[in-house]
Amino acid sequence: MATSESYALKIVPVLALSCAMVLAAASDGTLIDRSACVFPAYDKVPRIESYASKMEYETAIGDERFACQKLKYSSDGLPGAYAYYRSGATDRKQPMIVFNRGDYVVNNQLPLLIAMMHRLASEGFAVIAPMYRGSEAAPGHDEVGGADLADLKNVLPLAKNLGFADVDNLFLYGESRGGVMTFLAIRDGFPARAAATFGGFTDLAAYLQADPRANQLAHSIWPDYDDRQGQILASRSAIQWPERINIPLLLMHGGEDRQVSPAQTLNLASRLEVLKKKYGLHIFAGDNHILSTNRVERDRRAVL
Repeated sequence: MATSESYALKIVPVLALSCAMVLAAASDGTLIDRSACVFPAYDKVPRIESYASKMEYETAIGDERFACQKLKYSSDGLPGAYAYYRSGATDRKQPMIVFNRGDYVVNNQLPLLIAMMHRLASEGFAVIAPMYRGSEAAPGHDEVGGADLADLKNVLPLAKNLGFADVDNLFLYGESRGGVMTFLAIRDGFPARAAATFGGFTDLAAYLQADPRANQLAHSIWPDYDDRQGQILASRSAIQWPERINIPLLLMHGGEDRQVSPAQTLNLASRLEVLKKKYGLHIFAGDNHILSTNRVERDRRAVL
């Protein structure tokens, strides 16, 4: 009889081949796997206090009106996403928000998002939050608005097959780096009816210059940064193409944001004003990068 170790050595190539066959057949948002979400205890989640109180967290994970699922789908790999939506039999599909999370490569992100997802779902929306390649144990390299943008775009065909989402009633919501993903999706014609962001950077060159730690990461994120610096910076800076923002956009920022200057949002708003675009602007005086103090009001404004 083969040992468990030798059996694993035999089966891994088969699994790899199977995954390769799936990807060869579909890299366009096809649902590969879905499973129920699993949540740790509140006090086991790092940084949770900035995102939710214990009551908010436990209410969100315990509200039986809603279902939470972890999804795996095809998009030049097998990135993950989280879906939170009203459960039970219904003939009416729910308008959908694609929530674009912040940060770079992350793991175990769901506990930080679930209270926000619960607030949005309580207003009648289904929420899908793509995690992007390279995060949550998914293969691939996150380019912060490069090839990983496909992971956002492929949420649309994914949602069409999930059964609960009204893909003709689609919205975008972005936090920090997710704000950039939101701007890029709008630029490329993603069929959202409106969008909202908070703490997003709109001028990548200015952001990197102001944040030495982020600047140090540039060559890890973009190995060819020295050769393509101009193209990389311009393509991810909405301040350079505000004329391509052609849906209503709400811009929010914390007045005491120490990670991304509020000027990033204010400068884009100024360009949108000159172009007579449909936008809203709110600076939350004294609040931080993710608007922790005003998180309920932040999400309320996003769905108005």
